[in-house]
Amino acid sequence: MAPGFASPEQTFYALADLLAASVAAISGAQAARQQGLDLFGVYTVAYVTACTGGIFRDLAIGAMPPVGLADWRYLACAIVAGSVVIWGGALLDRLRNSVLVFDALGLGFYSVIGAQKALVYQANAGMAILLGVATAVGGGVARDVLLNRVPVIMQTEIYALAALVGASIQVFGELMGWSLFVTPWSAAAVAIAIRLLSLRYGWHLPTARPAAHHDRS
Repeated sequence: MAPGFASPEQTFYALADLLAASVAAISGAQAARQQGLDLFGVYTVAYVTACTGGIFRDLAIGAMPPVGLADWRYLACAIVAGSVVIWGGALLDRLRNSVLVFDALGLGFYSVIGAQKALVYQANAGMAILLGVATAVGGGVARDVLLNRVPVIMQTEIYALAALVGASIQVFGELMGWSLFVTPWSAAAVAIAIRLLSLRYGWHLPTARPAAHHDRS
């Protein structure tokens, strides 16, 4: 959903998409900075974190070319975010778990934007929810892979589940005809809250542990 002014709704979601890209880029740039990457590495990780999920979504729904590649504003968001982190990293360091906080913000907004764009391209409700999740987690997975870390989605943390709830609320609200100024904000807020609360209180998903083997000898 490229930023445009065809309708108030399109404009709203386009601006929300750029906001999501910006906060996701900050999380990627800050993670890269903490890993000691050079300037090029910081900007690269910022862009990849901001746009990978959206590029995958657009490929899946046939929105070509993907907006993250075609619209210069997404690259600009990544550059600005990277610059903020490079020159203002000391201030971000004062925010506890800054990478996780900005990642949670991006997760919430992208779960909404991804699901909404899929609906616009005539995806059914199930596909829209799944693409909302993919949009939300794709950048974080790419960031962690580039930084040689186990992706958060593969751990026991409540991450994809938060995006799933946000995307589900967005799709349900759209199908029920809820207000533009209620549905996306509510959906994003719930997803962000679930993610941040899980970090605050250490909530985790159960793990699949192998059954204990008893010695019969």
